[in-house]
Amino acid sequence: MNDTSACSRLGPKEYKSGVKPVWCPGCGDFTVLGSLTKALSGLNIAPENAAVISGIGCSSRMPTYLSTYGFHGVHGRALALATGLKVARPDLTVIATGGDGDGFSIGGNHFLHTCRRNPDMTYIVMDNQVYGMTKGQASPTTEPNWEKGKLTPSGTGINPFQPLVIALASGANFIARCSSSDQNGTAKVIMEAIRHPGFSLVQVLSPCVTFRPEQREWKKLVQPAPVEATSDPAQAARRLLTDEGLYTGVLFKGHRPPYQPTLESTIDQVTELDEEFQL
Repeated sequence: MNDTSACSRLGPKEYKSGVKPVWCPGCGDFTVLGSLTKALSGLNIAPENAAVISGIGCSSRMPTYLSTYGFHGVHGRALALATGLKVARPDLTVIATGGDGDGFSIGGNHFLHTCRRNPDMTYIVMDNQVYGMTKGQASPTTEPNWEKGKLTPSGTGINPFQPLVIALASGANFIARCSSSDQNGTAKVIMEAIRHPGFSLVQVLSPCVTFRPEQREWKKLVQPAPVEATSDPAQAARRLLTDEGLYTGVLFKGHRPPYQPTLESTIDQVTELDEEFQL
């Protein structure tokens, strides 16, 4: 993680690109954008020393609204792109952003293996339990009896994906849940996630007020976890398996060393790369 030691500290607004977000009024992702800029400012990371990578979906628009480096990739591939970048440029602060559909459905396999590899990066997932950009279909984290989905009017009938449990079982080194209703609290958790070595998952409950207006009630229902974060996977598993998904805070901090293979010599000229592929 590089800081702005050579210049004065930037305020949160200076991490915004100036592009106006196109999210629906009231979308929780606005607050997550604010939390992320506050975290970058709080850590004093220069915009040119950070990269935000995303896939497809409402929340995956995040890189567009930031003054850092960014890459808006294809559906479900944010973690693959971010891992490659972090391995090639370990000096950068790499953050991946996305939603529950992008991250846990088509991107589910990448999610499992990124947790397993444990690269030193942070993944912020804005979870609204619905596909919002494609107009209201059930997502992997949608409850089985939700009967307003465009494609599942009788509910999905299947258990929802449990991202924090899966992350723990797969080897993530830092696991937290936040609420977009608490911008400052989310910013503090993102800062801690970035500082923590290895792969950090931050699930943010971010209501979709357009297709899941009932999620406005989350603000009244979420509450801080009654226990401190643990480094014991077995204890963390027991907590997560009895958790109803509304406790917030840092839930697990592991001690696995981050994945960082030894880098070989770099190629300075494109012609050198071409030569390697000649038959």
